[in-house]
Order: sequence, then structure tokens, then C-alpha cells
Amino acid sequence: MRPIILASTLLLAVVSMTCSADITPMTEVLSVEQEPTQIQQNGFVYCVDGSVNTFNPQLSSSGLIIDPLAAQLYDRLLDVDPYTYRLIPEIAARWESLDNGATYRFYLRKNVPFQKTDWFSPTRKLTADDVIFSFERMFSNENSYHQINGGKYPYFDSLSLADNIKSIKKLGPYTVEFSLKEPDASFLWHLATHYAPILSYEYAQSLEAKGEQSQIDWKPVGTGPFLLDEYQPGQFVRLFRNNDYWKGQPKMQQIVIDTGAGGTGRISKLLTGECDVLAYPAASQLKVLRDDPRLRLTLRSGMNIAYLAFNTSKQPLNNLKVRQAIAYAINNERLMESIYYGTAETAASVLPRASWAYDNRAKITEYNPEKAKQILKELGLENMTLSLWVPSAPQSYNPSPLKMAELIQADLAQVGIKMDIRPIEGRYQDTSLMDRTHDMTLSGWSTDSNDPDSFYRPLFSCAAIGSQTNLSHWCLPSFDTVLQKALNSQQLASRMDYYHEAQDILAQELPVLPLANSLRMQAYRYDIKGLVLSTFGNASFAGVYRETEVDEHSQRYEAEK
Repeated sequence: MRPIILASTLLLAVVSMTCSADITPMTEVLSVEQEPTQIQQNGFVYCVDGSVNTFNPQLSSSGLIIDPLAAQLYDRLLDVDPYTYRLIPEIAARWESLDNGATYRFYLRKNVPFQKTDWFSPTRKLTADDVIFSFERMFSNENSYHQINGGKYPYFDSLSLADNIKSIKKLGPYTVEFSLKEPDASFLWHLATHYAPILSYEYAQSLEAKGEQSQIDWKPVGTGPFLLDEYQPGQFVRLFRNNDYWKGQPKMQQIVIDTGAGGTGRISKLLTGECDVLAYPAASQLKVLRDDPRLRLTLRSGMNIAYLAFNTSKQPLNNLKVRQAIAYAINNERLMESIYYGTAETAASVLPRASWAYDNRAKITEYNPEKAKQILKELGLENMTLSLWVPSAPQSYNPSPLKMAELIQADLAQVGIKMDIRPIEGRYQDTSLMDRTHDMTLSGWSTDSNDPDSFYRPLFSCAAIGSQTNLSHWCLPSFDTVLQKALNSQQLASRMDYYHEAQDILAQELPVLPLANSLRMQAYRYDIKGLVLSTFGNASFAGVYRETEVDEHSQRYEAEK
């Protein structure tokens, strides 16, 4: 377990340490002589277990840049209302869909400033040039930034969206038009995800002139409510208020994203006041959190899925019967009781029940270890040894991945399968899983889109194998054809039929075993107000503030102590 950092140590580190990417403190940093309580009056500490692979969500498929950092650093053309699940304007004040879903025109807001940082001072505000650059970087091989820092854009690569882009045109200083080769009913939803931030073209030009293009992803410049101030790998990320934020000045001066303690260390920090917000608390900790009057707990349904992925490109998992035997051997009811404590439901399909395309005919895989033994005996595979790769950090869809792996290991041992567990650190996980040497991986997916395509194509399309999101390495062209038919249709009923057909194929082929659809959880100190926990992930922290009045119950609690 990593050492627990005391509040004073963390906050002193925040104002004194220099990050590995040479990010230096901003000019308004509070002095180290000030008491931690004084610093906390101007900000809050958000505790989460995870790692930063990049500060540009275009390059990532998971990690802290997706949740919670992206919503603080960047804006997108569109957003999703956390309560109605509908698309709403963000950088685009309004938009039009033309040509039966093959053309999309966006009318941008005026007077949206980019962040002023120690490494860049913008001379102009956001225009169509910035929007075009942001998307051409991902979609065009001819863009000078396309190959910078690897040239991989996992989310959009998994959708093969670049292949469907005919053109991105500037129709005026604040008007951008996307023309597609084929209609795509999910297009707007994908632009509303955190994978589609608007970057500064002026900043990109400045870096290119200095030959420092790689810095665009490590020294970010966006239009979001907070800007990057300091970063210490494995310890914290510090954000500072963007005083020129176009929606109005954020209420907090600073945010510290504390990544320095895992497991019980994080809840200890919350209980002692060293953390103000705890992301992804373990379900086993809920009683403690609920019983403490100094704390608040928010639970919301989540657009997520926890699953066991089979490496279908490798023997013996390329055999459907082996995958079925493993599925029969796993006691999912026990996983629900031991991992989620009533905060999740057993998944019958990859789509969560909250999705409009959820198929009510979907059935939970039967727990039948005797049937599993019989299948393995018929195949002559009664004493197999398999490897299971598992992320070591809690996820929004799985609060205890390693414990779940141990339970699955025990289940498989009952049917004669020996399973070796290999913990994988977050920043190495994607690269490791793409080398195809693993047998299975315990993983999951969450999305900030309400469109079913954001589950199906990233996880199961043939194109997604090379984009580090299709962990089963499963490819079925007829399945891709069904998904394409769903995209080409503008009729909701027709799309639903296609997605039900897609679910039937997945149930028959079993490239992954769906395990759980989890609630999103967040615990925080009683005086923190304005937090919005969305079904689709963390929203902007711009409206978060600290209430100065002390709660009566909390006063009594402290007195009784």
C-alpha cells in the first residue's frame, strides 16, 4: 500500500514541488506558511486511485484524463445534460443536421477565451480554426500533429470515424460543417464525449515553430474552468482557476487531485479531512460513510459495464465451448454480494438497463459448475492453466477488481481450471493487453454518451482491435454490418431492432462475459456543495464551493468525540 500523505504534507507539496513535465506553479499560488485550513478555504482535495497517461483525452481510452480531468481542462462542441440525458450546447451555440444525417453544421459561440498559462498566452479567442484543427488532428494523416505522441486516438479509431469523414469545412469564422460519406445517427453523441476536446490551433502553431509539438498533450491549453498548474506523477495533479472562463469565474481557486493513496488509505483521508471528495468508494465502505454525519454520499445509475474479456485470438479461448464453460463456472450472485453490496445489478448484456436500446429478452448467464465440468471433460481440458490480467486500481464500474479476480479464481478452481492473476498498473494496461499474450482480462467500460454505439463499436468492432479498446480481439464482419445499418438509420425503432440483433450475436459468440452494471458513487465532506455526479461521469467543478456554516450534527459529533 502506498503511504498515506498527511494534509499538511500534501498541501505543502502542492505549492513547492515541480512536476516531471516541467510545469511550474502559477503566480497566485498561496504561500507555504499558510495553514492547510486556509488553503482548503480556497479549494478542495479530490482523492482518486488512478494514473495520468496524458493530459489530452483524444489520446486516451481511460484514466484520470477522462474522469475527472477532461471536464475541468477542456470544453466540447456539445455536452450531455446530467439529468435529462439530452444533448445540450457547449462551444457550439446551436447545430443543424442536414442530408438525412450525413451533414452536420455547428454555429460556434463568440468570445470564448483560451486559458492563459505559464507556457502560453493566447492572442485571440476561439474560432472555427480551433475546431477544425482539433478534429483534423485525429482524422487526417496529413495534419502535422496527427502522429505526435503516437498517433493513436483509441476512442475514435475504434469507431473508424475517420473513414467516414468526407470533409471538415470552415463556412465562416464561427461556423464549421462536417460532411460524412454515410449518415451516422450517433455522430453528435460521439462529439459530446470527453474524447472530443477543443484544442488551441494558435498554441499548436506556436509549439510547431519551436519544434516542441509533443508538449501539446502534456502542457494543455483548453477553454475549461480550470488549468493545469502542477503535476507530480503518483502523487497529485493541481488545477488552478481559469479566471477568464467564458461561463463565469469558478467558485474555487484550486483543486488538488490526490492520487497518492490507494485502498483504505483514501477513505482514511476522507475521514480525517485530508480529502474533501472520495471518488469510487468501495461498496464495503458504504456503511461507514453513511453513518458519519460529517460526510455525504451520492449514488447514481451509471452507463457502464464490468465484464470478463476472453482473448479469442488465442487457444483455447478461441473455442466458444471453452468460453461457455468458464461462464457457467462463475458464481455471479456471489460477486454481487461480495464486491458491490447492493450497488450494482448482474449484467444480462453489455448495454446497461438505462440504455434506450436495452433488450429485455437478455438473460443472465446460468451458474452451473457441473455443466462447466462436463464441457471441459468432453474437450479434454480438465486441467487447464489460464492467466487473468486485472487492473490494480478501483474503477467506476468495479470498486475492487483484485478481489473480484480472486473470487473468479476460486470459482474456476472448482471446475479444474487453475488461474494465475496478474495485476496491471493503469498506465501499462492498454499496451500490455494489446500484445495478445493474456488469456483473459477483467475490465469494463463507461461512457459519457447515451447512444448504444458508444458501447458496441469501441468494444467489439473489428477496427477496435487495433485501437486498444477491443480487449477480446474478436472480429465478426457480419456484426459490424449490423452496427453500420443501425448508424445509417434515422428511425429510433429501426436502430433498436439492429441493436437487439447485435446483442443476440454477442450472446451467441460470447467474446466477453457481462458481469455487472454498477451505480456511480462519490463520498464527500458535508461542507462541500455544488458537486454534480452524472450518469456519464464527472461534470465541471466550476460550481463547487465550500459552505462556511458548520452542520449542527457534525458539531455534536466532534463534541462527543
